[in-house]
Amino acid sequence: MNVVKAIKTRRSIRKYTTEIVSRIDLEDIVELASYAPSWKNTQTPGYVIIQDKEMLQDIAEHGVSGFTFNTGTIAGCSALVVMTAKKNRCGYEKDGSFSTPKGDKWEMFDAGVAAQTFMLAAYEKGIGTVVLGIFDEAYIAEKINLEEDKSISALIAVGYPAEKPVMPKRKSLDELIRFI
Repeated sequence: MNVVKAIKTRRSIRKYTTEIVSRIDLEDIVELASYAPSWKNTQTPGYVIIQDKEMLQDIAEHGVSGFTFNTGTIAGCSALVVMTAKKNRCGYEKDGSFSTPKGDKWEMFDAGVAAQTFMLAAYEKGIGTVVLGIFDEAYIAEKINLEEDKSISALIAVGYPAEKPVMPKRKSLDELIRFI
């Protein structure tokens, strides 16, 4: 599949078949995601992959901060990727000062680039994904024994699509571009 086709046809998938995504496919996807660019090549994103059905169910019930829309997605996915980032690296100088007026917010930019790269790599393999941004970080961090020097950037549900969502309306170029 070419990049243009992937960008135009990839959709967020929230319903999955019962087919398991293999560990080899997940490793291949993470390996491709590792090529995502990052702040001064800090490569801060990490991936904790949960495939245990009991843990997925527990997170679906207790780790969604009351946002039950995510419950079915997590309970039904083949794997839940907890995207992590090393704290105090992205956007910082070696002495701990910020390199940018964005402060520590650059971490989320790098996480977003890595997440999109992960999702496009999954899509190439016929695997569906969706980024979940509403979750109980403390609860999930405890469940996965997250290291103190890391934070959770996002969750990505992964599985073989059981749906084919229609593309939502896109903004026109006139709404998106302003030339000077």
